[in-house]
Amino acid sequence: MNSMRRPAHSLRAWWSRQRAEYSGQAHRPVAGYSLVLLAYFAGAVGFTGAARVTGRTPPRLGPGELTLLTIATHKISRALAKDPVTSPLRVPFTRFEGVSGPSELHEEVRVSGMEHSLGELVSCPFCLAPWVASGLFAGYTFFPGPTRAAVITYTVVAGSDFLQYAYSTTQQRSTPPEQRRQTG
Repeated sequence: MNSMRRPAHSLRAWWSRQRAEYSGQAHRPVAGYSLVLLAYFAGAVGFTGAARVTGRTPPRLGPGELTLLTIATHKISRALAKDPVTSPLRVPFTRFEGVSGPSELHEEVRVSGMEHSLGELVSCPFCLAPWVASGLFAGYTFFPGPTRAAVITYTVVAGSDFLQYAYSTTQQRSTPPEQRRQTG
């Protein structure tokens, strides 16, 4: 009986040492990150299993479709992580700090363990991108028509955002400095 506890205790002690050495003086919620990774891998396994059971195969995407998917992944990830309208999704895990740019919020991640791990995930477009891309790829496999429509829509929105920034920059550059101070 005692020999059964020893390996688990040794593993727990080893993991505690690794976590302490990794984090040093910084607070890093490695256990929370582990659960987030586990959820991602469980979703990937679930997707693969569902595809196999239903006889669906993931589509082969050409360069054009991959480009659309890349741009849509960028835009959706950024919207989920920074957009004021999606802030209710982040409220349990972040604190509002201010505005960070046009139509983007600056939020700080809450301090405690799992809230911190999820807060980093939902407030970071780089962290969300693999989740969004995986979801879109699963969508292409199970619901190709609606997923393609969403990908095209968000690609167009990303292009529109780029044009909004280009227009604003051009307008600022063509406005004399003395007028910029009066209006801005």
